[in-house]
Amino acid sequence: MNAENTQKIFATIMLAVLGVGIATAITVFGLLSNSKNIQSSGTVKAVNIGVYWDSGCTNATSTIGWGMLSPGESKNVTVYLRNEGNVALRSNLTVQNWVPTGSSSYMGLVWNRENQTVAAGSVVTAVLTLSVSPSITGITDFGFDIVITGIA
Repeated sequence: MNAENTQKIFATIMLAVLGVGIATAITVFGLLSNSKNIQSSGTVKAVNIGVYWDSGCTNATSTIGWGMLSPGESKNVTVYLRNEGNVALRSNLTVQNWVPTGSSSYMGLVWNRENQTVAAGSVVTAVLTLSVSPSITGITDFGFDIVITGIA
């Protein structure tokens, strides 16, 4: 084998090693994600979306206290969502872990951002509305987890 062929083989091996290294780095970085927990007398988790009390996104939301609500009453809370990823996301809200268990039959949480697109790096206002049924009985304290998810 001459020196020219040896150099070509060496260069090919180096390119292959470099390619595997780059592919591994991309795979590792692709596995990283972002989540944010916020409590509403429970826990709210946001994936790739930051949830804040202010439009400048300096005061992260960690709990939501709904205060005292009467039967038939609704209460709004405004938060700000920031897409902290680098791709547009669809926003999704779910509620889970109601305490007491039966309280979900008398209470409901909705918002104005369901399935709406949030561009990468942008901030949008979200209004969460908790409603209490006029027929609620036997529940004086409650809690639940709010899960806010960004879906690519």
